[in-house]
Amino acid sequence: QVQLVESGGGLVQPGGSLRLSCAASGSIFSIYVMGWYRQAPGKQRELVAFITSGGTTNYVDSVKGRFTISRDNAKNTVHLQMNSLKPEDTAVYYCNAYLEDYYHRKNTYWGQGTQVTVSS
Repeated sequence: QVQLVESGGGLVQPGGSLRLSCAASGSIFSIYVMGWYRQAPGKQRELVAFITSGGTTNYVDSVKGRFTISRDNAKNTVHLQMNSLKPEDTAVYYCNAYLEDYYHRKNTYWGQGTQVTVSS
């Protein structure tokens, strides 16, 4: 069994910052990719950023220069530092991991989501 638990969401004013964290636990053999998605009301879920086990990162254009994704492979955690937040960043943010478990099965797992609201 694998679990992803997110933390760090909340309410912030435009221009402010938040740091999201996600910890993966359970029967994990290796995590290949960890990332963050978001879903705003009435919109489809979109990829925000991902990071590979080797440290390669990728970001959606709308957050480039403002968000930074990082991970601690030893702790199976991923973070999303969000700066210069805008109202359009308001969404539920979901942690995502593509990993291999102890039984060498490869699957994608999701966290429960954490609300980020950017408003004055």
